Amino acid sequence: MHPDIHLALHHARAAELRAETGPRPAPRQDLRARLGWTLIEVGLKLATRPGPVPAH
Repeated sequence: MHPDIHLALHHARAAELRAETGPRPAPRQDLRARLGWTLIEVGLKLATRPGPVPAH
């Protein structure tokens, strides 16, 4: 397939997928979501970090 045709098909499919997903969230909401997931990731790392073994 010619590269220009492949690129045109890619752009057309990308436009279809964007149309199906609806409007994107506002940048502030996107930032809040990324921050929230980052905090969850940090919390999980802290919760699963091996700690010192308690002495009996």
